[in-house]
Amino acid sequence: MIRSRLLGFLVVLTLVLSACAVGSGGEPVQLTDTPEQEVKTEAPSPGETAQEADQTEASEAACEDPFNGSPNFNPNYWDETNFCKHSVDYDSIISGGPPPDGIPPIDNPTFEEIQSADEWLEDIEPVIAFEINGDARAYPLQIMTWHEIVNDSVGGEPVVVTFCPLCNTALAFERPEIDGELLTFGTSGNLRNSDLVMYDRQTESWWQQFSGEAIVGDLTGTQLQFLPASIKSWEDFKTTYPEGQVLSIETGFNRDYGRNPYVGYDDINSSPFLFQGEVDDQLPPMARVVGILNEEGESRSYPLARVQEERVINDRLGEQPIVVFWKSGTASALDTRSIPEGDNVGSTGVYTAQVGEQRLTFTPQGEDFFQDTETGSTWNLFGEAVEGELAGEQLEPIPHHDTFWFVWSTFQGPGDLQQ
Repeated sequence: MIRSRLLGFLVVLTLVLSACAVGSGGEPVQLTDTPEQEVKTEAPSPGETAQEADQTEASEAACEDPFNGSPNFNPNYWDETNFCKHSVDYDSIISGGPPPDGIPPIDNPTFEEIQSADEWLEDIEPVIAFEINGDARAYPLQIMTWHEIVNDSVGGEPVVVTFCPLCNTALAFERPEIDGELLTFGTSGNLRNSDLVMYDRQTESWWQQFSGEAIVGDLTGTQLQFLPASIKSWEDFKTTYPEGQVLSIETGFNRDYGRNPYVGYDDINSSPFLFQGEVDDQLPPMARVVGILNEEGESRSYPLARVQEERVINDRLGEQPIVVFWKSGTASALDTRSIPEGDNVGSTGVYTAQVGEQRLTFTPQGEDFFQDTETGSTWNLFGEAVEGELAGEQLEPIPHHDTFWFVWSTFQGPGDLQQ
């Protein structure tokens, strides 16, 4: 059964590559301590030693052939990319098949109201839920699967909302200004560790979606600011945000929205597509995990199976008390051909377990809600108190990764897993 599902997946994937693309994996690599520096082109000074001159010549030679041979991607697309600056081994980057923006990002998104979107979205369908300054938006995965990137402005803030189907990572970032220009992002057509490699159109630097870090080009080492975004069901989003907006299915592109081109990809007994690295054996590579990383570099990951069983996990990350919620009712976008018919994997929320100076601990309350033991208030999946003493209070959301174990353990390391 697994072999037949995988074969079917590969056939579909081959067709998709020629139209709007998917990808392949690369080997895990070690980040260098610092990005390579600009090549020194001026003549050696009179006081320069022979050793320093040799180092300069070696640096110049390395920049003449920065790939040390033939790369696993086509550099001819990239006239403006400074390949002399990079923080990862080029052997770890591999072409997924399409050219830049062969998977077309959405640069001028339009939005619908809840009522009109309800005509084409099923309650169990997964959407990326995102809110800034009271502006709540849903980005359905039936659209994001075919585009992967939306350059947007939400609550007056320029943002980029992303989804990598091969990693099941839905992440949002601030879009910064560089030298007075606001960055816009596209799909490079390349992957690293099966994760989407984005590029910005202003400098043609390349960015790792999983980490939000520039890994190739002039901006190498620059870090995008994560913003809280998570996959939720359409029903939960519209119930919580009845005045919210929904990314319109009228994108200007002809895509088979609602169909999953990655049928059977998230089978826990399968392998990540064309991933060539070593995966930590604490969990199967395709096991789903919830991963959290703070600004101090401290991290936690939890098998989704544990989160589903307990429904609430109270923990600490460094000095910060945190809580992980899980609620049933969200379909996998990577299971069956029709997304609404996908396996019910549920959805998560990760929050700071504190209101003001008061720390809170939580337990499940029924199937849909949670209760803090300190005040008995009732909370929903979005971290809002809906009843009780703290009604109206909002827990601070924490950016997190809902992803596969092979992704988290490769990029972040396996040592933080809380089984």
